[in-house]
Amino acid sequence: MNLWDVLIAVVGGVALLYAVMLVLLALYARRHPDTVNLKDALRLLPDLLVLLRRLVADRSVPRGVRVRVALLLGYLVMPIDLVPDFLPVIGFADDVIIVALVLRSVIRRAGDAALERHWPGSDAGLGLIRQLAGRGAAA
Repeated sequence: MNLWDVLIAVVGGVALLYAVMLVLLALYARRHPDTVNLKDALRLLPDLLVLLRRLVADRSVPRGVRVRVALLLGYLVMPIDLVPDFLPVIGFADDVIIVALVLRSVIRRAGDAALERHWPGSDAGLGLIRQLAGRGAAA
């Protein structure tokens, strides 16, 4: 495998990860309009990806949290899935469940201080992330 093949694979993986998370957020927004509207969910995605990247890089965050986030990102980028994504509705259901469980676990374990320290977005976005993690709108 040459350098260009590796570079194309990495760029393709990142694009796929972004697309999957975009679909997952859109599905969540559609099912929970009282929590978040689709426009806000789409704006939230880049901030969520930055949060996850920062949590993985922060050595003060427990190792288990960093490992969970890295495994989640790896799972989402993998072409092999528990339930194939091309199946209507249920294709993304496993991804939604796994992302929700891991995100909830990561945010609860990392704590509010790490969440606030690494959150790059708005206060409203932070409140939504807390709400999704079962932490309430404010800590």
